[in-house]
Amino acid sequence: MSKSADVRILGSGIVSRSLALCLAHQGLQVALQARPAASPRTDDVRAYALNPSSVALLQRLRAWDALPAEARTAVLDMKVAGDAPGAGIEFSAWQQAVDALAWIVDAAELENSLETAVRYNPRIDLQPQPGPAALTVVAEGKASAERERLGVAFERHGYGHSALATRLVAEGPHQGTAWQWFRAPEVLALLPLDRPECGHGYALVWSQPAEQAEHWRQAAPEALEEVLLQLTGGVVGRLRVAGDRATWPLALGRAQAVSGPGWALVGDAAHVVHPLAGQGLNLGLADVQALDEVLAARESWRDLGDAALLRRYARKRAWGTWAMAQGTDGLWQLFAQDAPGLRELRNHGMTLVNRIAPLKRWLVRQALDV
Repeated sequence: MSKSADVRILGSGIVSRSLALCLAHQGLQVALQARPAASPRTDDVRAYALNPSSVALLQRLRAWDALPAEARTAVLDMKVAGDAPGAGIEFSAWQQAVDALAWIVDAAELENSLETAVRYNPRIDLQPQPGPAALTVVAEGKASAERERLGVAFERHGYGHSALATRLVAEGPHQGTAWQWFRAPEVLALLPLDRPECGHGYALVWSQPAEQAEHWRQAAPEALEEVLLQLTGGVVGRLRVAGDRATWPLALGRAQAVSGPGWALVGDAAHVVHPLAGQGLNLGLADVQALDEVLAARESWRDLGDAALLRRYARKRAWGTWAMAQGTDGLWQLFAQDAPGLRELRNHGMTLVNRIAPLKRWLVRQALDV
């Protein structure tokens, strides 16, 4: 029999389950409307870059330590190259005095860990059709039906690009180094990942025009391996495709409002950004932390769905999400154009940033805590 709920959460992903666990730890009764998670699929090639703030949240929820060791890999160094010889920026965890710049996490394993934690939490009731609650939190993703039912407009600008993802086996150890190449109009990233299917290899995320991404999704593995060798200049040796390939369209999106009387939006239901900075899930988990803090600090007489209370959450997240959206979109626009003058400007800019240590530290701090 379904229990009465303080909060109902709509969504089947990492953000919805993380929020359910956070609110349950507060002592709230949570109704989670989510599809039961399937066992981790061998064809799920997604990987996420998590910042220390997101990792700390998952540790608090006891989902991080439950991950298999090979499902999470520390990024100790990051090397970003422009589209001119010698242009680029290098970041080091040692120089920034942090344990890791980020952690690369297998998506399916993280979902499975959170699903297990949710299933055994007595304050979370998994319901296909939950009843009413004082507060409804929408975490259904960028195509949320509930957001539409609430009448909240979602401003979306497609890039005409798709991301191509797969797993790659490398000739040698990755040494905790993440690589990224900005070459108009593409962004190619190799994220270090220790998984049985790729050893000490990489997760590939390659943003490119949609038709081109679909071509490489269907191409022979040998053809994809050859083009990756050319694009990377062989700096990581020859790479071998070791998994299925997936693509998804890229866009910039923002909900007209993220809260109202009795409801709030979190994660991709509230905002979508380009993956070039690897901050999409970090933004969603920052939403989770912000809403959790606002609800925990509410006055004893104030209802969970109080509009004024939920505006505190909206204000708390306004700057961070806006700044990340503008930053990622601006960077993509800068590298999407191939005009010679613009190419020279951006590559000189990258080289200059690489030489200014305080600026590099500031950039890293922004990424470490969104």
